[in-house]
Amino acid sequence: MTTLYGIPNCDTVKKARAWLTEHGIAHTFHDFKKQGVPAASLDRWLQAAGWEAVINRKGTTWRQLDEATRAGVTDAASARAVALAQPSVIKRPVVEWADGRITVGFNAADWATRA
Repeated sequence: MTTLYGIPNCDTVKKARAWLTEHGIAHTFHDFKKQGVPAASLDRWLQAAGWEAVINRKGTTWRQLDEATRAGVTDAASARAVALAQPSVIKRPVVEWADGRITVGFNAADWATRA
């Protein structure tokens, strides 16, 4: 089963969920706000995609972090700590595809090659 992780009011997550539905891909949705970020899943994302891809350093949540916290994110371990404390700093959506692949962000052209 494909799992899409994110927050329901994110426009990109809405587009991604609609895309999966339109393409007949069975999936579940994991809401960071209600269900939190599963630490073991976060570890897989960081390993598969790299912390630079998983952490959204252009978003509002990142910009609202204090300078010391932002400066302290220099590797997967420090990125993990911030992501667990502030789930909205994770780039959305994160998808764990049924075959085990992991993608971060929504790109319809890329997803079409995976479906």
